[in-house]
Amino acid sequence: MSECGLRLRYLVHSRVDHWESQQDSWKKTRETLSYLQGKVSAEYKVQDITVKMLCGADLLESFSKPGLWASEDIVEFVSKYGLAVISRNGYDAQKFVENRDELCTQKEKIHIIPEVIYNEVSATKIRRSISKGESVKYLIPDSVIEYIRQHNLYQNSED
Repeated sequence: MSECGLRLRYLVHSRVDHWESQQDSWKKTRETLSYLQGKVSAEYKVQDITVKMLCGADLLESFSKPGLWASEDIVEFVSKYGLAVISRNGYDAQKFVENRDELCTQKEKIHIIPEVIYNEVSATKIRRSISKGESVKYLIPDSVIEYIRQHNLYQNSED
């Protein structure tokens, strides 16, 4: 979470919330979105503000992996909150949405954000590079690299 905070500290409309990481057990995405929706609505005292799940097209396609996401959870969080999907080179997010029944019926709540400049950097690739001992300089801020080093994160592929 601290890594996220370091990366987002200059973005005015973005914040990191530690709630999910402070729970005693794993929480489903829909539970986290529900918590965040309540928090944002209360903080801004506005009921028509909506939290969206932001993800890359690679995560969107993980919805089809057996046993990873429950169909009813996908339906609930897409219909209640919606998705903002950052397109990634090599992934056809629009086609994926159109070919999944639980997504196609909610496609008005799914916003595909096109990449203007193709960026092959993803959190997964950064973690993989660090675990292999490869440099991630210029891919993430120096403060994040330093935090990762100080806390000895991603030193093996299971992190």
